[in-house]
Amino acid sequence: MGEVTVRVNGKPYTVGCADGQEGRVQELARAFDEHVEMVVSDVGTIGEVRLFLMAALLMIDEMQDLRAQLDEANSLNSRMNAGAHEMERKAAFAIADAAARLERLLGV
Repeated sequence: MGEVTVRVNGKPYTVGCADGQEGRVQELARAFDEHVEMVVSDVGTIGEVRLFLMAALLMIDEMQDLRAQLDEANSLNSRMNAGAHEMERKAAFAIADAAARLERLLGV
């Protein structure tokens, strides 16, 4: 098991992680620290637990907004795919109908 020391709110924290995931944990800690800094700039210095809680709530709020946007994009994509499928079906029918007419005209 790996171990990495990250800095959040200017303090070091040692965190265990899977081997090879140290860089990812540091990346996540930097993102969390940015949210902690936003809370500090908005509300000032408060207890560390409250500070971390508020930062975590901000991150979860952002995550839920992104999930909603992704769901909306997936829904739009599904509707577009269904529309494309319908257009393909109509085009195939029109081509088959045109071929049948040509065959009748040519007496084939």
